[in-house]
Amino acid sequence: MTTVDANEAVARALAEDLGDGDVTTAATVPVGARAEALITQKAPGVVCGLDAAEATFRALDPGVRVERLTDEGTWRERGDVLRVGGSAAALLSGERTALNFLQRLSGVATLAARCVRAVDGTGARILDTRKTTPGLRALEKAAVAVGGATNHRAGLYDAILIKENHASMAGGVRAAVMAARAAAPELPVEVECRTLAEVDEALAAGAPCLLLDNMDVPALREAVAHVGGRATLEASGGVTLETLRDVAATGVDFVSVGAITHSAPALDLSLILTARP
Repeated sequence: MTTVDANEAVARALAEDLGDGDVTTAATVPVGARAEALITQKAPGVVCGLDAAEATFRALDPGVRVERLTDEGTWRERGDVLRVGGSAAALLSGERTALNFLQRLSGVATLAARCVRAVDGTGARILDTRKTTPGLRALEKAAVAVGGATNHRAGLYDAILIKENHASMAGGVRAAVMAARAAAPELPVEVECRTLAEVDEALAAGAPCLLLDNMDVPALREAVAHVGGRATLEASGGVTLETLRDVAATGVDFVSVGAITHSAPALDLSLILTARP
């Protein structure tokens, strides 16, 4: 993720949480009080979101001292993550926002890493999808990459994916592929297929990449054999961590897993605050 992405997301999150001000902290914390916060990872996984956590505390106390105690992208069981020293009020007011970013992005990175581990040795690569939290796509896709998976298209603007409704409106798969190539020759083109008949139609249209939608494992194996290397193949739809290896072992090139971003459980992290002179 870029610093700009993190700063913009942090500004929105703090505005949402603080509103007109943290009334509890204002009422209970002496002006000028100093403290140190220690964020700790309490469950196995991959830490991600350190930029956003730091940006949260710096937005509230520009002079805050931050020490990273782990690297992003490394699987580990538990341990300290971040030590932050500065205004006690700033640390308390930023605590939940910082943890929200860290827990969410670490959860995405952790599930991505679990998926990558699940397909190890199959030759297939894990893709994410556009099923992201509105406004947080750039950060969540960065977390996918930190976990070792591969980013699919960032949005509707950087790749062409022709689905059934697109083909219907264009006058068929061939017409849709030709129109897409004419309109945006520099962009990759992929066609969604649900049956072998649709696979043949897409191949005849010259589609270089096919998305095999909601096919079970036997159907995927048949499609892989049928295509015989004439196009790149992506399996998609209903894939879970439990079924992932069987899907990848069919011989497809990619498996897209929407759950990486839409259903990743938060990684368990905590923050302990200690008063400092």
